[in-house]
Amino acid sequence: MPKSEIYNVKHKMSLNDLDKRIKYLERMVKVLNRLKFIRYRYKGLSVEKAAAKVQVTKSVGYIWQKRWNRDGYVGLVPKYKGGRAPKLTIDQKREIQEIIQKNEHFSTRTIKTIIENKFGITYSLKQVRLIIKELKNGHII
Repeated sequence: MPKSEIYNVKHKMSLNDLDKRIKYLERMVKVLNRLKFIRYRYKGLSVEKAAAKVQVTKSVGYIWQKRWNRDGYVGLVPKYKGGRAPKLTIDQKREIQEIIQKNEHFSTRTIKTIIENKFGITYSLKQVRLIIKELKNGHII
């Protein structure tokens, strides 16, 4: 029987805010890595050697250098937002995961129909297969 924890974690911010903070800092880590690359270039290292030091390919190094030369610091900040927001919420994915676990014989087409009827969301069969694979592997986020 596991021991009960002596100290519980205090919720100083919502889980959503915590996730947003983590995403922001992960993005800043990418900028830090790119700035280190530029510093190595300032110190006279070749693009190939500077890229190797920050563990990226030479072609990525050239892309970063081009952005730096054109836009400075701003050019090194990732511009993507992480893609389109998922159609299914985490709770909806959990529901589908439970359905799959209880009825492993369901076809992809059946799961597609369940998603459409239960949540009003339409996916292609290919996308439903990807979702099923993700959920069978235990990944929800």
